[in-house]
Amino acid sequence: MSHAKNPSAPAASGDHEVIVPENKLRGAVSEGPSHGGEEDPVALAEKAMAGLSPEFGNWMDSECDRLDRARRDIVEAGVTQSSKDALFRAAHDIKGEAATFGYPAVASAAESLCRLIEHTPEISHIPVALIGQHVDAVRAIYREYARSDAKKLAAALTTRLREVTDYFLISENRNRPEVLKQLKGPSIVPE
Repeated sequence: MSHAKNPSAPAASGDHEVIVPENKLRGAVSEGPSHGGEEDPVALAEKAMAGLSPEFGNWMDSECDRLDRARRDIVEAGVTQSSKDALFRAAHDIKGEAATFGYPAVASAAESLCRLIEHTPEISHIPVALIGQHVDAVRAIYREYARSDAKKLAAALTTRLREVTDYFLISENRNRPEVLKQLKGPSIVPE
């Protein structure tokens, strides 16, 4: 007897269950009362995104410049709470916006920089060169995105960044077992 898989049913995985709720957005939006000739709101949103897509490159340019400015501030004046926060916000915004802007491979390098900042107990211990490598990786992945092998190069680059970052973070957090447990978990950024 064959059963159709229910997408919202819990999936057992090791010692936990993963519950993926059914996506009912399109149905909820589309089933509303029609107002004579109005287009589907989801289709309108998709059309608006398509119309904005030529601007995505400009937005990514701006975000990469903001990240580079934050790095330069740290190089020039050292790590302060303000400069650390600016660097984290710039990296976090890129991590979150990269896929929307059409550059999903950039997110992993930005996510690695966020991890570095977030999990270093004493921010002044982060080597400026490691910050620079992250910023340069984000900018390089974005700049070279049109290449046919861009995703492969981005994966190799971010894998190496993650290894170096993890090595540093494990050393810095050697006396913090609760943080070490988090660090050894997988990345939550989709590949």
